[in-house]
Amino acid sequence: MSDVDQITAPVAEHGEGPVWAPEWPGVRWVDMLAGDVLELDGGEVRRHHVGTVAAALRPGENGGVVLAVERGFAVADTALTDVRPLGEVWTDPGVRMNDGGCDPDGRFYCGSMAYDERPGAAALYRLDPDGTVTTVLTGVTISNGLAWSPDGGTAYYIDTPTGRIDAFDYTASAGLTDRRPAVTIPAELGSPDGLTVDAEGNLWVALWGGGAVHCYTPQGEQVARAEFPATQVTACTFGGPDLAELYVTTSRHGLEEGTQPEAGALFRLRPGVRGLPAHRYSGC
Repeated sequence: MSDVDQITAPVAEHGEGPVWAPEWPGVRWVDMLAGDVLELDGGEVRRHHVGTVAAALRPGENGGVVLAVERGFAVADTALTDVRPLGEVWTDPGVRMNDGGCDPDGRFYCGSMAYDERPGAAALYRLDPDGTVTTVLTGVTISNGLAWSPDGGTAYYIDTPTGRIDAFDYTASAGLTDRRPAVTIPAELGSPDGLTVDAEGNLWVALWGGGAVHCYTPQGEQVARAEFPATQVTACTFGGPDLAELYVTTSRHGLEEGTQPEAGALFRLRPGVRGLPAHRYSGC
């Protein structure tokens, strides 16, 4: 495992959801509760305001960008200068979108959470290319990472308070079926947050409260660990021209002023494996 490099200042209050697309200037991620998408271009961080909340984003197949905002979805142009909300999925102001990703068939998913984290108040939603929204899972508490195996036949999903990464069988017609535990993370190591899958099929998961990213095989064996100077590690993605760099976001949300000065920064390491290209949304 290579050294961890801090590549930005602590620019995000609640950094989350990094994603790489080769047509962008660099990796993009969100400062979620500020409603901003951040973009690394060389050594400069650009900030694009997209709504009250910016929960997640993915590149579109046709040059656009799909977003999850506070209570629904939006589409935008590549430069994020023209953001078009698609309407609220629910009206409860106590619940917001949190994290998501695209499936191999061009549909965008994002799950929610209650601001007060009350159990069972959240759900996982799917946005189809025609704009139809489907509720995929209910009874969720903090919907977090979602990623697919290299062959597309398995989806991995995190509802953070379960302390697990769950696996689903996946097909375009049936969607997510046969949910079962894939990885169980002891509470003393932190809570699973965002995740990504490498080209070998292993799972890289950010540990909120654990100050680390762990790598697990699909059978649940831990095979790598990277440590960070911030306890609230939130999400990770592979990027760079060869998809060999792991970008990792952190948060300083709720931390005492003056503590953990690196919290909120973006980090990068080269873990010795390559990632997979981000699945794209085929509706923009």
